[in-house]
Amino acid sequence: MTVRRYDLVHRTTYEYPDVVTDSYGRTTMTPRDVPGQTCVETIVEISPEPSDTAAHLDYYGNRTTYFGVTTPHTTLVVTSRSTVEVSRPTPSAESLPRVGWQEVARRVAAGDVDRLDPELADLREAVLPSEHVSFADEVRAWAAPTFLEDRPLADVLVELAHRIRTELAYRSGSTTVHTTQAQLLAQMAGVCQDFAHLMIAALRVHGLPARYSSGYIETRPASGRTKLRGADASHAWVSAWVPGAGWIEVDPTNDQLVNDQYVLLGWGRDYDDVPPLRGVIFTEGSGAKLKVAVDLAPAGSPRFA
Repeated sequence: MTVRRYDLVHRTTYEYPDVVTDSYGRTTMTPRDVPGQTCVETIVEISPEPSDTAAHLDYYGNRTTYFGVTTPHTTLVVTSRSTVEVSRPTPSAESLPRVGWQEVARRVAAGDVDRLDPELADLREAVLPSEHVSFADEVRAWAAPTFLEDRPLADVLVELAHRIRTELAYRSGSTTVHTTQAQLLAQMAGVCQDFAHLMIAALRVHGLPARYSSGYIETRPASGRTKLRGADASHAWVSAWVPGAGWIEVDPTNDQLVNDQYVLLGWGRDYDDVPPLRGVIFTEGSGAKLKVAVDLAPAGSPRFA
């Protein structure tokens, strides 16, 4: 089995127009240990030095870090550095179980999941609407052509990802975290976060468990060009439950099943459960300049400063 080893850096910098007396935050910037992925080493660095910090596993088992900075400051820098080994095999759609989507939805609704996979806890939370996933009529209408009667769930996943990739345009800055699925379908343009939420909504509105996966994908430069360090970005995709196969990771932005180019941070109901950084500050001023730098490179590459 091939093992890919990555060095990952995720740095967030806030510059404030006025002095901040206190900053309290929580990060989700440390990769999970899951089958096919091991976080070999990791550290979260905060500047100014925090007066209090603690590691924690959240409700979904994601690795988070709390910090409190009580030194007055005008710049806050949070940097996560990790080395990750990925040996994730990529399943082919043809190799997935051929269970029909309606059968899966029926058994999940009935709570009869033990017959499908005795290792799974209750899946019903993963079929509910959430803060950024709505059961809008527009979602149901858009998804309808894919959900043919008795169609295998594996085929549904493949087609949804393909339709999102080919029917919607990737356009940076065209949406915000508050953009709804109805608004996305009206403009037919968005970013990876929107595409993940749309696919999750299409699955959940049909009673199928789906969750939001947050992480990174390795970018590779065109032939003859040098990789631009620090120019990577956070990425989002979908984790859908297929009985007999477990949680299958699907990337609708790139129309593919997740492979060893991906590093998983964590998962939840939607983006709101796994933002890289959230918190509160105390200051007399308002506004801040935000800069994010992400670098995912093969281990042994020159260190990203």
